[in-house]
Amino acid sequence: MPTFSATYTTSAGQTRNVRVQASDISSARRNLRQRGIVPSSLQQVSSQAGAAAAGGKAASSSLLSLDLNRLMEAKPGVREKALFANKMAALVDAGVPIVRGLSLMAEQQKMPLFKRALTAVTVEVSQGEGLGVAMRRWPKVFDKLTIAMVEAGEVGGVLDETLRRLAIVLEGNAKLQNQIKGAMGYPVSVLVIAILVFLGMTIFVIPTFAGIFASLNAKLPAFTQMLVDLSKLLRSPFALVLVAALVVIVALFLRYYATPSGRLRVDGILLKLPLFGELIQKVATAQFCRTFSSLTRAGVPILLALEIGQDTAGNSVISKAIMESRNDVQEGVPLSVGLSRKNVFPDLAMSMLGIGEETGQLDAMLSKVADFYEDEVEATVKVLTSMLEPIMIVFVGGIVGSILVAMYLPMFSIFDQIK
Repeated sequence: MPTFSATYTTSAGQTRNVRVQASDISSARRNLRQRGIVPSSLQQVSSQAGAAAAGGKAASSSLLSLDLNRLMEAKPGVREKALFANKMAALVDAGVPIVRGLSLMAEQQKMPLFKRALTAVTVEVSQGEGLGVAMRRWPKVFDKLTIAMVEAGEVGGVLDETLRRLAIVLEGNAKLQNQIKGAMGYPVSVLVIAILVFLGMTIFVIPTFAGIFASLNAKLPAFTQMLVDLSKLLRSPFALVLVAALVVIVALFLRYYATPSGRLRVDGILLKLPLFGELIQKVATAQFCRTFSSLTRAGVPILLALEIGQDTAGNSVISKAIMESRNDVQEGVPLSVGLSRKNVFPDLAMSMLGIGEETGQLDAMLSKVADFYEDEVEATVKVLTSMLEPIMIVFVGGIVGSILVAMYLPMFSIFDQIK
């Protein structure tokens, strides 16, 4: 039977090697998981006589295929994490042992990556490992917010309550993300449709009319001639150059946005956009206040809560302001003062934050702020949708109408010639 060599990291952070015999790499990985080992690498080192070379190639191919498949596995979204937290809270509250609850969740989970993570966490917890510590080994599945709240719940002995609060936070964040996607998605989708309509009419409709006008020797108005020339350009090989240039521009923009300085600059511009900038600010305010309130109520240290909160802001300018405020808090500056200096959150939120600090009810006050701005986001999305809908309809109608007018203008001169 082939032998496989695995490398893994212990809970103490030490790197260890272990060998296991199994019929194939999948069985070896399953064997290791049952022993509570999550390998960072797994390779075949030996096999039976006469099959070493072939077995090594097969194992390498199988390992490569397995790694590629796992790279393409979908990560659980906010909604899946919220559902997991809700179910686990109900199981713990009902008195179901944590290991049994995790096992049930793993059996019911449909996402391969999430299922594998829950199975490994179940094994580690059954061997005496803490739930939060076990979750830390799966950063693609469990984010900092989830891990921090779970660890705080374990320390305080209120894991069920903490999980319920975590579910509320995740569900609120998912709702806000869906709302802003809906607000941004509508104009983008209509714009794409308008561009497709324009290209379709320019490439396929205008040439037909242009041929008719040419056969009648009609003199084309300037606007019509411009559209005819544009149609010829889009149907020529030069159009491919334009498409390639557009692709390069988009790729360069994405690469620039991936850099810290580029993201800061673009996110700063987004915050200054009319209506949309205000919406982004309100979403970031609601997410930060909800997250920070839940973390501090669960007993997470304020500096760690700020570090996690800046990850949920969704805008690098606001995230940078939160991190700089974290440094101010380390030096003894009140959080409300540090954030007010950065001028990235609404004045109302900063005022309520200051009152919460003065009265010692910071978590309760921030929870109210989050409720207020979640309602504000919903109202702003409705206003944006009601404003953009007629604007986009007029925009699309203007494109179609302009092309039709350009095609009918030469007909008037043709009619005059006939008379």
